[in-house]
Amino acid sequence: MTSPSPSTEKETGRPSATSKSPTPQPRRGAHTPNSRVAPFFLQPQFAFTIFFVINFLAALYAPIQDCDEVFNFWEPTHYLNHRFGLQTWEYAPDFSIRSWLYIVIHAIIGKIASLLSSNKAFEFYMVRTVLAMVCAFSETRLFSAVSRTLNPRIGIMCMMAMIFSPGMFHASVAYLPSSFSMYTAMLGMAAFMDWRGGLKTHLGIMWFGIGAIVGWPFSAALIVPLVVEDIFLAYLSVDRSEAAFRYLDGIVRSLLVLALQVCIDAFFYHKLVVVPWRIVSYNIFSGSSRGPDIFGTEPWHFYFRNLSLNFNLWFLLAVAAGPLLGWDFLLRSRSSTKLTSIRSLVFVTPFYLWLAIFSIQPHKEERFMYPVYPFLCLNAAIALHTLLSRFGTADPRTLVGKIPAKLKLAIVSTLILSAIGVGTLRTIGVTTAYRAPLQVYAPLRRPDFVGSEQTVCLGKEWYRFPSSYFLPNRMRAKFVKSAFDGLLPGEFSEAKVGFGFFPGSWLNPSGMNDQNIEDPGKYTDIDHCTFLVDSYFPGAQTSSIEPNYILDTDKWEEMQCSKFLDVSRTHLLGRIVWVPDLDIIPARFKREWGRYCLLRRKQHS
Repeated sequence: MTSPSPSTEKETGRPSATSKSPTPQPRRGAHTPNSRVAPFFLQPQFAFTIFFVINFLAALYAPIQDCDEVFNFWEPTHYLNHRFGLQTWEYAPDFSIRSWLYIVIHAIIGKIASLLSSNKAFEFYMVRTVLAMVCAFSETRLFSAVSRTLNPRIGIMCMMAMIFSPGMFHASVAYLPSSFSMYTAMLGMAAFMDWRGGLKTHLGIMWFGIGAIVGWPFSAALIVPLVVEDIFLAYLSVDRSEAAFRYLDGIVRSLLVLALQVCIDAFFYHKLVVVPWRIVSYNIFSGSSRGPDIFGTEPWHFYFRNLSLNFNLWFLLAVAAGPLLGWDFLLRSRSSTKLTSIRSLVFVTPFYLWLAIFSIQPHKEERFMYPVYPFLCLNAAIALHTLLSRFGTADPRTLVGKIPAKLKLAIVSTLILSAIGVGTLRTIGVTTAYRAPLQVYAPLRRPDFVGSEQTVCLGKEWYRFPSSYFLPNRMRAKFVKSAFDGLLPGEFSEAKVGFGFFPGSWLNPSGMNDQNIEDPGKYTDIDHCTFLVDSYFPGAQTSSIEPNYILDTDKWEEMQCSKFLDVSRTHLLGRIVWVPDLDIIPARFKREWGRYCLLRRKQHS
C-alpha cells in the first residue's frame, strides 16, 4: 500500500503563484513513451455511469423522507406548472423565507417533462432523474479531483462509500436545498482541491456561493477550512495580487447569482427580499417563541446515531480520519509527504466543523447533514487508506509485518464487504418499508377519475403525502382533523382574472403564522371527502379524531393498499436493515406490516 501522494506540479501539486499558464499537457488520446495510466485510476466517464445508475435507482424507488420536501418544494413547483398546490407559511409574502429561484429551476425541468407526457407523475420522476444526473456529475468531479490530487485508491474508496451508503442514496435525489448545497459543495471542494492548470479559488468560491445563495445559506461554513489554507498559501506567495483577483472573481460571480435571485423573488413576492438573509435571521435571531426549536429538539448525539445508521463503518472511519492523519504525520520523515498529510488534514476538517456546529444546535433533522455527506465519504476514504498503508507493511520487525498477507487480505475484505452489505441491506430495507405513499395514488389516474372535481383527504397521514403530482388536475388535497395540532399548509390562491402572473405567490393567505400555531381554517369536514388516505397497524390505538377508516367498511372501500412497515411490532434488526421473509428467519426477527390505503367513500343508494 502506498501513502497519499500528489500528482501535480513539483512535489506538492501547487503551481507557482507567478505561473501564468498551466504546464503543457499531451493532447487527448495522445501516447507518449512514458505515459501510463496510474494503478486503480478509473476513467471519469465510467465513474459517472456508476454514480448515475445508483442515483437513477434512487430516483425511481427512494421514498420521500421529509414532508418539507413535499410542502416547501414539490408543491410550489406544482403551483408554477399547474396553477394550484399547497402553500406553507414560508412562502407567504409576510414571511418570505423561501426563494422562488430554486423552485423555478426545477419548474423548468417539470415543464419540459409535461411536453413529453400528460401524466404528472412522469414530471415528478423526470425532475428526480435530472437531480440524479446532476448529483452524478458532481460526484464524478469530486472523485476525479480526489484521484488526481491524493491517490486513485482514495478516489475508489470514496466512490465506494458514496454508492453503498443509504445516506447518499436518499440525499442524491432529494428535492431539498440541503441536497442542492451538497452538489455545489462537491464541485467547490473539487475546485479547491485540483491545482492542475493553476489555482481555481474563484470557482471554489463561486460553487460554495451558489450553494449558500440558491440552496442553504449555512452550507457556506464548509468553505472555511479551504479558504484558510488558500489565504495562508497566498500570504506565502510572491504575487498576492493574483490571489486577491481570484477572490474578487469568485465573490463577483456569487453576487451576480444573488442579484438574479433577488430579481426573481421580487417578481414573485412583489417586494424586495434577500431570502438568504431572511433564512439566517429566522433561524438565529428570531427569539424563543419562533425559530427552528419550536418544531422539536434532539439530544447532542442525534447525528452520531443517525450517521451510524446511514454510513455504518464509513462514519466511524470518517470520525477517525483526523487522529489517523495526525499519527501518520508524526511517523513520516520526508517533508514532501508531511506536506501531503497537511493538505489531507485541511480536506478532512470541513466534516468535523459541520458535525460540531449542528450537534450543538437543539433542532436537528437528518437533511441538515446532507451537505457534508461527500466530505464524510472523503474522510472515510482517507482514513481507510491511511490504515491500509500501515497495515500493509511487510517489515518483519513490526507486529503487523508478521501477519500473513492472505490473512490481512481476508480481514480487510471482510470489513469492507460488511460495510457494503450492511449499507445495501439498509437501503433495500428503507425503500421496501416506506414506499407505499408513492404507490397508492395510482388508481386516481384512471380515465373515469381524471376529469372529476373531487377531494382527496389526508388525516394522520398528512405528512406522507407525496405531492399534488400524484393527483389529477381537477382533484385537490384537503386535510381532516387528526392528533397533529401544529400549522398545516394552506393553498396557493387560484385567482386568475385581474391578478397578473402567479397571484398565489404574492397574495397573503389567511391563517399563516411563524409560530406553528394551529389554524382551524386549514381543515375540511370528513363528509366532503371523496377519497381518503389512511394507514392501519394492528394494535395501534385509535381515537375519535383518528379512527381506523380502513376498517370502517360501511363508509369506505379500498381502492389500493400497499404494505407499510409496522415499526411498533418489528424487531430492531428489521427496522435497521432489510430482513427477507424466509422460513429460516426466526419469527421474532421478521418484519411486521401494516396497511397503507387509498379509500373511496361508498355510494349508498
